[in-house]
Amino acid sequence: MERKTLKFREYLVKPILTGEKYVTFRLFDEKNLSVGDEIDLINWNTKEKFGEVVIINIREKKISELDKTDFVGHEKLVSMEDTYNKYRAYYGDKVDENTIVKIVHFKLNQPRPRLVSGTRPKVPRFPLKPRF
Repeated sequence: MERKTLKFREYLVKPILTGEKYVTFRLFDEKNLSVGDEIDLINWNTKEKFGEVVIINIREKKISELDKTDFVGHEKLVSMEDTYNKYRAYYGDKVDENTIVKIVHFKLNQPRPRLVSGTRPKVPRFPLKPRF
């Protein structure tokens, strides 16, 4: 089965990779995004994969019911009019106040550090004795 993907504009790549952005709003979800899905992130401009995430929470509400708490972890928009205009640019005139928004929280999968063959990670030995 092919992995699901989410595309993001280039200006959002860095905020996602730094952990500043960890929420995306999706309308008309044809991918049937679900909690636990492992997703490949694609740079919309270059079409290259730039990361992987796991979906950790999903909520749904009407676009007209979005409030400032929904934008925590998401890029800020100036006003509701700005919000409508942004999503109409992506999805067309079918976006109205009753359109359902899927609020998707995700966690970036960090690559695990590779150990050089024959080495072990340095782990402090406990209990540590105080040095007086």
